[in-house]
Amino acid sequence: MKSAEIREAFLRFFEEQGHTRVASSSLIPANDPTLLFTNAGMNQFKDCFLGLEKRAYTRATSSQKCVRAGGKHNDLENVGYTARHHTFFEMLGNFSFGDYFKRDAINYAWTFLTSDKWLNLPKEKLWVTVYASDDEAYDIWTQEIGVPEAHMVRIGDNKGAPYASDNFWAMGDTGPCGPCTEIFFDHGEHIWGGPPGSPEEDGDRYIEIWNNVFMQFNRTADGVMHPLPAPSVDTGMGLERISAVLQHVNSNYEVDLFQSLLNAAAKAIGCVNEDQASLKVVADHIRSCGFLIADGVIPSNEGRGYVLRRIIRRACRHGNKLGAKGSFFYQIVGALVAEMGAAFPELQQQQAQIERVLKTEEEQFAKTLEQGLKILEQDLAELQGTVIPGEVIFKLYDTFGFPMDLTGDIARERELTLDEAGFEREMDAQRVRARSASAFGMDYNSLVKIDSETRFLGYEGTQGQGSVVALFKAGEAVEQLQEGEEGVVVLDQTPFYAESGGQVGDSGYLCATGLRFEVRDTTKAGGAFLHHGIVAAGGLKLGASVTAEVNANVRRATGLNHSATHLLHAALRQVLGEHVQQKGSLVDSQRLRFDFSHFEPIKPEQLKALEEIVNAQVRKNSAVETLETDIETAKARGAMALFGEKYGDNVRVLSMGGDFSVELCGGTHVSRTGDIALFKITSEGGVAAGVRRIEALTGAAALAYLNDAQEQLKEAAQLVKGTRDNVLDKLSAVLERNRQLEKELEQLKAKAASAAGDDMSGAAIEIKGVKVLAARLDGLDGKALLALVDQLKNKLGRAVILLGGVLDDKVVLVAGVTQDLTGQLKAGDLMRQAAAAVGGKGGGRPDMAQGGGVDASALDAALALTASFVEQGL
Repeated sequence: MKSAEIREAFLRFFEEQGHTRVASSSLIPANDPTLLFTNAGMNQFKDCFLGLEKRAYTRATSSQKCVRAGGKHNDLENVGYTARHHTFFEMLGNFSFGDYFKRDAINYAWTFLTSDKWLNLPKEKLWVTVYASDDEAYDIWTQEIGVPEAHMVRIGDNKGAPYASDNFWAMGDTGPCGPCTEIFFDHGEHIWGGPPGSPEEDGDRYIEIWNNVFMQFNRTADGVMHPLPAPSVDTGMGLERISAVLQHVNSNYEVDLFQSLLNAAAKAIGCVNEDQASLKVVADHIRSCGFLIADGVIPSNEGRGYVLRRIIRRACRHGNKLGAKGSFFYQIVGALVAEMGAAFPELQQQQAQIERVLKTEEEQFAKTLEQGLKILEQDLAELQGTVIPGEVIFKLYDTFGFPMDLTGDIARERELTLDEAGFEREMDAQRVRARSASAFGMDYNSLVKIDSETRFLGYEGTQGQGSVVALFKAGEAVEQLQEGEEGVVVLDQTPFYAESGGQVGDSGYLCATGLRFEVRDTTKAGGAFLHHGIVAAGGLKLGASVTAEVNANVRRATGLNHSATHLLHAALRQVLGEHVQQKGSLVDSQRLRFDFSHFEPIKPEQLKALEEIVNAQVRKNSAVETLETDIETAKARGAMALFGEKYGDNVRVLSMGGDFSVELCGGTHVSRTGDIALFKITSEGGVAAGVRRIEALTGAAALAYLNDAQEQLKEAAQLVKGTRDNVLDKLSAVLERNRQLEKELEQLKAKAASAAGDDMSGAAIEIKGVKVLAARLDGLDGKALLALVDQLKNKLGRAVILLGGVLDDKVVLVAGVTQDLTGQLKAGDLMRQAAAAVGGKGGGRPDMAQGGGVDASALDAALALTASFVEQGL
């Protein structure tokens, strides 16, 4: 099964068991400051488990996108060097909020895994672990499910403390917790490793594929376990791992999800895909980077943006190891979209943005990489011993922006280690120096705390004068920034808008005689506006006076989208109902994105009504009015507050079309609604339970979108020899004809295979009482060959069969062994030999196996191996 089919089968199975299918939440956790990224399927249901949130359902299922690349859950170091670690992965999960518990959860998992209607895994390949004292789960597995005790393992407190166990899960030191039971798959004795709980458990033979967590206790600060009044279930099964099982491979990187990415990475880099660890790093990292950027994360020097920057730079470093010249990483985005865009439409919608962000970051890193590597090579040439000193690591970090893990990658290649303690001492010393040099403080990887406020001039225009009141470099306060250095500038007043209310921060530049500081983003810390960027020319010191110039075109385009968002919000409440509330937004110069509460998909006629209402307001060309007033007056007027915003006593009320739209908003907007020119919705979909998302374009971007659609319609009509008026009828006719032809082709293939089976059965030879047949049939796919092998097994009786052929320049192989011979001869063993002979891989069950390769010239020799395989095995 392909990974997409497995994902859909899982969700459909649990829907049939009464679960509500819930969309994956964003990788940026909503209202959860304890998490850097969404790292498990249960994250979006955290409040449900805690009893803080009630939803319309008590059973849910999802395929959650997850990232583990920072904070407590960090797999970054292992990616590329193991078969199963990833920075991005999909977690298939089913959840019960006080509904069913252990018995149903275990039965659901076993049924889905082993039923011939679903995954049909061989039961003898599965092992199960339970918490040592969880007799209830043990008895369910052994007495009701029928798992033999030889395949059951009790795991106690193997991590050095009470309830610190691989089979006891806890949300934290206090709160919901409970035992878990895990299901493992045995990949076979040809792979090193032992069962769970054994000294060899870290091997790759026995792999955990499913974890059922039974949240049945609430642990208080005194360590006491209090039974929960409504025990719940939280399960997770990694899509990549189960795909490896069902696709008969031993590494996640061999599954279909990764193959196109590995090939695309090799093409972009200019190398051959030869199972290199560095190529796996690149293929893995494009997934996490693509999804993080699609969810709004931008590379930066702090928080989530800093982790994204680390991942991008690590991918670039490994690409360079393989010989990449220039920017390559962004070129793989298309393959990612092709592979996963259907399941996650945000990738398709954000493809251009993802490519642009990655290309810019690659180019920026390239400027520092060459210099930094030269310095590192010089230091390594003089190195005494096998440990890179902390001061060398710090110099690379502080001067060239090398994250410590990047230096660690290089060290690993040279069989060297890092003086991490020395690096931390250097970091601490820098913090002390910074604090003594400035009255301002900055805690790295957290919000900047500055005891001053910036006056915003942006409502009056896009240019203004300001004085530098604080400078930061690499998260620490400094007195100056030199040419080429990245940093943060704080002014006493500025026309730059700081990111808030869904509107992105302004870009532009700060200048003075001999100085140009390029502002790439503007954010807010308390009342201070932070200008993030790089000194392009000259130097910048505390107290300097500068001219601040916002990119006016970008600001203007952003204003169109922000104002249109307000009109859309009002239109939604008019069309869908007053229950609609904003749940998030993103407004930049390219588009607008608006998340809102609603319980079902928006109908086509409702989307059309939304566009008509908004465009009617645009055509009225009414003035956009602003009013500075107190919060109570604003509320009395009916002004709506924006999602996630905090308001003081004095607020800014923005009105459009009279009372059509009245909201509290500190953003920048158009002067009249007519400035928006045109509003066009481009997509609508669900992003979480009860939350929908609309994306739209305005102005020139909306017109370009319509022109592109018109051109595509014209081209489609030409392809089917039709016109704009009859193109749908023409397309329907073509599709129906294709369906008929495909049906006829399948019927012909089946007849041809059946005839071939009749002809070939007489060509079998006999070896020690076994009929042996090896034959070549070019032009047939694996499905046809499988059917033919089944037919031949029935005809020949006691037999070993290997069929192969060439299809689309690739070798296809299928092996079959009748059931009475599988104790001595296994189809999977025969397949591995034959597939290796044609430069490929293969495997399968003892009675049936599939494989293939790329060397068609070796196919006949591969088939000839069958006779010797039988002779040696009997």
